[in-house]
Amino acid sequence: MTVDLPLAHFDRYLAGERQASEHTRRAYGEDLARLSELARGRDLDTLTPTDIRGFVRRMATKGLSPSSIGRILSAWRAFYKIMKRDLGWGASPVTGIRPPKRVPRLPAALTVDSAEGLLNALPDDEPLACRDKAIFELAYSSGLRVSELASLHLLELDLAHALARVTGKGGKTRVVPVGGAAVEALRRWLLLRPQYARDTSATVFVGRGGRPLTTRAIHARLADWRKRLGIAEPLYPHKLRHSCASHLLQSSHDLRAVQELLGHAHLATTQVYTHLDYQALAKAYDEFHPRARRKE
Repeated sequence: MTVDLPLAHFDRYLAGERQASEHTRRAYGEDLARLSELARGRDLDTLTPTDIRGFVRRMATKGLSPSSIGRILSAWRAFYKIMKRDLGWGASPVTGIRPPKRVPRLPAALTVDSAEGLLNALPDDEPLACRDKAIFELAYSSGLRVSELASLHLLELDLAHALARVTGKGGKTRVVPVGGAAVEALRRWLLLRPQYARDTSATVFVGRGGRPLTTRAIHARLADWRKRLGIAEPLYPHKLRHSCASHLLQSSHDLRAVQELLGHAHLATTQVYTHLDYQALAKAYDEFHPRARRKE
């Protein structure tokens, strides 16, 4: 059996029964062409689970990410399912084959000194600089997402009690503490805000034209300050959120408290910060413990 016949049959299935778009058909075609290439001329109905596992290892060796390999395996499963149904092929060799485990990407965080250096260096000698300082103080103080910063309303701030009510993902609300430096920065900005805000604007942070500040604008403002302050390392609002979580966890070791602060639905999402905490511990151990290093 030539390879072309099964592939053509599967494409007809996609176009007819599935009514898949041209883009989807092309994507499946590329994934199945990869299967044919890896099979090196063998009939696809003769491949075994051992063959497929070998293909997975070869793809990983060539640098394909686990998510890409997972998508390819999904296409292969769909192909063998239709071949069994329509052409009487045997059991799918892809059944039970999983992609390599994803290596969790640790969120980037500033050091405590870098975070304080940035926030202390931000000026507040003119209104919009004062606004920007308040944004970034709040992001670091309370671990807010950039979307939460942009959507924060005046009525959700309680500076007298150093609290803010935040609406996060899925419309879920939570109350977070606001640090003293952030409270002072917000007080200064709120005194200046009427110079810019329109009467209909209820968000805390507004732009020069009086409209609510967008998430894109917040990203752009931090990028501009990074350039003006001569900061070399990459800097973006979410990095301030990561830094808040990492520094709080390093100090308190209270994972549940950090989960509540960040608004994570699952504790597993927050646990990534324990890896950052461990990295800091390991670095300090290697540097200072008298038995950590081999003698010269």
